[in-house]
Amino acid sequence: MKLLNVDLADRSYPISIGGGLLDDASSFKAAIRHPRVIVVTNTTVAPLYLERLKNTLSGFCSVCQCILPDGEKYKTLDSFNQALTAMLENSLGRDSTVLALGGGVVGDIAGFAASAYQRGVDFVQVPTTLLAQVDSSVGGKTGVNHRLGKNMIGAFYQPRAVIIDTDCLQTLPARELSAGLAEVIKYGIIWDADLFACLEASMSDLLKLDGEKLEQVISRCCAIKAEVVHQDEREGGVRALLNLGHTFGHAIENHMGYGVWLHGEAVAAGTVMASAIARMRGHIGQEEFQRIVRLHQAASLPVSPPENMTADDFLSLMRHDKKVKAGAIRYVIPTSIGSAEVFSDVTRDEVEQSIGKPENE
Repeated sequence: MKLLNVDLADRSYPISIGGGLLDDASSFKAAIRHPRVIVVTNTTVAPLYLERLKNTLSGFCSVCQCILPDGEKYKTLDSFNQALTAMLENSLGRDSTVLALGGGVVGDIAGFAASAYQRGVDFVQVPTTLLAQVDSSVGGKTGVNHRLGKNMIGAFYQPRAVIIDTDCLQTLPARELSAGLAEVIKYGIIWDADLFACLEASMSDLLKLDGEKLEQVISRCCAIKAEVVHQDEREGGVRALLNLGHTFGHAIENHMGYGVWLHGEAVAAGTVMASAIARMRGHIGQEEFQRIVRLHQAASLPVSPPENMTADDFLSLMRHDKKVKAGAIRYVIPTSIGSAEVFSDVTRDEVEQSIGKPENE
């Protein structure tokens, strides 16, 4: 097991990474302070892992459950209310813990519910998808979608622990694995050129679920995320770089209907769009741009947006993005492989040019 730490003074917490952690009672005992736990999960994950987790917890706490419908389209205030209702029906008090067992949607809803229930109860993340393991489970962003924008309703609320059982990836559908790899590639582009090169060399092994390589990549991504959150918990500065591809990606998800494109698929197309703008501006060269495109393609990810989306579609939807500041849309643009900056001066013409298919597609 690898152990990392998110350093936030008195709200610091550990990230445990390894195979078989769902059966490791010691990891959960260290994270759970109170004798009552509600596991929030969904209809896909529950048959796979709920009883196993409940068995691990049964030796030292009482457990109830809330099983949500599966899918991004259910990341709504209705699901948030379903979680709160389950907590009330089970008479949970402030001395209870919400444990999120699932992907990013489950984690975001459960964390938001934990932040609101009786003005805040303990929260533990047990992410089961690659995307959640490397990104959404760490850092305390919680919330739900609105028809006018993704993640527009929520709160910053840090968990007490993140427990990552890498064995859960063995049941992950191939499309979900690829979606998670979009967030992994993001870290290489914005922060770590060596990670990017490692991904170029090992992508086929990752797609084959090579346990050792997956654990190494997950650990590196979590270490980067932990450092970024330590520096900038509430996204006032460097944490904004983690939104590479997301401004365009959220617009794709909204335009297509939540769940039609997976989050990671939309982020991948958005990242290539942002990289195309970087190339237009001379921040990166053609070879760097092609490396970014090729790596996404190697991960079986889209490298261009939906054919029916226009520049006006993107701009209209992006104006409702939560990253808009002083009325200006903010874009994360690579300045090399391994670094990025935030720009607010991207033009409509640049957005329109970024929509076209990359030359080597």
